Amino acid sequence: MSENLRGSLAMVLAMAAFAVEDAFFKFATAEMPVGVALALFGLIGLVIFVGLSLRAGEAVFHPAVLSKAMILRSVFELGGRLFFALALAFTPLSSTSAILQSAPLVVTLGAVLFLGAKVGPRRWIAMLVGFVGVLLILRPTPESFEATSIFALLATLGFAGRDLATSVSPKTMSGRQLGTLGFMVLVVAGLVLVPFYGMPTEMPALPSLGAVAIAAVVGVVAYNALTVAMRTGDIAVVTPFRYSRLLFALGFAVLWFGERPDLMTLAGAVLIVGSGLYTLMRSGGKIPSGSKP
Repeated sequence: MSENLRGSLAMVLAMAAFAVEDAFFKFATAEMPVGVALALFGLIGLVIFVGLSLRAGEAVFHPAVLSKAMILRSVFELGGRLFFALALAFTPLSSTSAILQSAPLVVTLGAVLFLGAKVGPRRWIAMLVGFVGVLLILRPTPESFEATSIFALLATLGFAGRDLATSVSPKTMSGRQLGTLGFMVLVVAGLVLVPFYGMPTEMPALPSLGAVAIAAVVGVVAYNALTVAMRTGDIAVVTPFRYSRLLFALGFAVLWFGERPDLMTLAGAVLIVGSGLYTLMRSGGKIPSGSKP
């Protein structure tokens, strides 16, 4: 199996898990202040990653945790998670999802500008086609694009910066150690939001607590898979598979809520899948010169 194929499969797994995580986290924030939910989410994930590192017999924190790349990664992670939690809680899902799906373009542009990646015009076109597919599914209207959508825009920039920093992280730094660092930042992000959105007046209901716990466990799986994806293969090949996140969301809508997609939605799904497959086939299983950071 080529590095590009392994990285692409890992990205698909990450997007499937993130779609589940988002659903449970949004459910929890319906009754729980967003800051408390995010801090609890981060704490559960942190405990899991620390446990995995201890089980593997490695240090919880890698010596490179204070390197420039990892500090930048933490800063981007903090910003991305802060604003994404706010977007999930307060912004219409359609406009939030549309903005977040621009992440592959932002990551690829960042790889070109800062990591020396070489991306041909056909790959740019393939990613743009995938984004058109996203818009066909979501069809965000001007009415749904509220001022709070800036949260999603800032989250996209934060996640793009985090993923670029992840791609150049030391190979000796395990995914478990990266996860520990990332979820520790989530706890900080949640605590930052608590003064603004308060503490619950009473003990959160078990369904809300359970939703946060499930989101955290699934989030650990997603985080690991995303780390593997961003450290394997060509960034320009792997990142378009972020669009698959919408396909999983569409599947959940059909299976769990009995929704039936219309022709525009199905057409968008075809464009998303087609753009990712085309990008992978164009790579021929090889990493172009200069595109591997």
